[in-house]
Amino acid sequence: MADVTARQRFECPSCGGAAEWSPAKQALVCPFCGAVSPMQPSTAAIGAVQEHDLATALSAVPDSARGWETATRSVKCQSCQAISVFTPERVAQNCDFCGSPALVPYEQTKAPIRPESVLPFKVDQGKVRDQVHAWYRSRWFAPNRFKNRAFTDTIHGLYLPYWTFDAQVAAQWTAEAGYYYYTTETYRDSKGNTQTRQVQHVRWQYASGALDHFFDDELVPASRGVPADLLRGIEPFPTKDLAPYDAGYVSGWVVEQYQIDLVAAAQRSREAMDTELRRLCAAQIPGDTHRNLQVDADYSAQTFKHVLLPVWLLNYQYSGATYRIVANGVTGALAGKYPKSWIKIALLVILLLIIGLIIFYFAG
Repeated sequence: MADVTARQRFECPSCGGAAEWSPAKQALVCPFCGAVSPMQPSTAAIGAVQEHDLATALSAVPDSARGWETATRSVKCQSCQAISVFTPERVAQNCDFCGSPALVPYEQTKAPIRPESVLPFKVDQGKVRDQVHAWYRSRWFAPNRFKNRAFTDTIHGLYLPYWTFDAQVAAQWTAEAGYYYYTTETYRDSKGNTQTRQVQHVRWQYASGALDHFFDDELVPASRGVPADLLRGIEPFPTKDLAPYDAGYVSGWVVEQYQIDLVAAAQRSREAMDTELRRLCAAQIPGDTHRNLQVDADYSAQTFKHVLLPVWLLNYQYSGATYRIVANGVTGALAGKYPKSWIKIALLVILLLIIGLIIFYFAG
């Protein structure tokens, strides 16, 4: 990787080996002798996590905000396109995201924007294994053969890239508020008998209002290696616990480099904020329903951060298909895909049909 400043390894004070961040110990631990040493933040990492002005950054990002503050090497997966970043001495044989062996060295003309902060792992691998086993057993539609297999041998931890966005929004809205009212209608049924029924109508009335809202740490994942729907399934991350970025936190772990840049992420964030803002304004409209909602929003105090968030990832093959399970590295929240048994699904459909026929029989 270009423009990376080399920094000393996080050496074990006992044997001199390369120490790695341990979620269980919340400290650097030597994988060779087991010695535990507390994190000593670098000078650059001391202080509070900073928010950066979005408008300024979109025009230009200074070179001082780029790079990883440690020697790294990068590879790109030719299958899932994820870019993995790790220490030079590590040899990558398979992609950590999809398991493909099609890895090639990745070089770039300009170093990426350095993460502003990092959320260190807190849930260790042993706990995640137990959670995955319990998750397997709770999948009723999964084949029994699937439930009896372990599938946890390839669980590994990764730091994924995210952008966070803040914004203060002042909005004015107008709409037509609808109020339901009912009238009685007379009609003849299929047997020619006269019946009455209540018919719903809507009375429309002009409505307007104002809304002030602060969006705080709206997350936009910048990963190519993990599907966005799976990541949404393990949110939220406790971003209030973010620590200033220090290479020590990611020592021994694979980091994915962002491939959704600041400009694209800012656009996605604004779209998500606009959608949420319309929902919040709609909730203020009086009456029973509404139409023609118009929102005029003024965004200010827009800031961003580039952060690394911890995720445990498991890829496994079953009957020729690939499935993924992800777990939040702080809260332990889990989401994933699993194979379905067509036999169990068919049995459920048959059971529901039988219950429906029984209900129809007694109702008639």
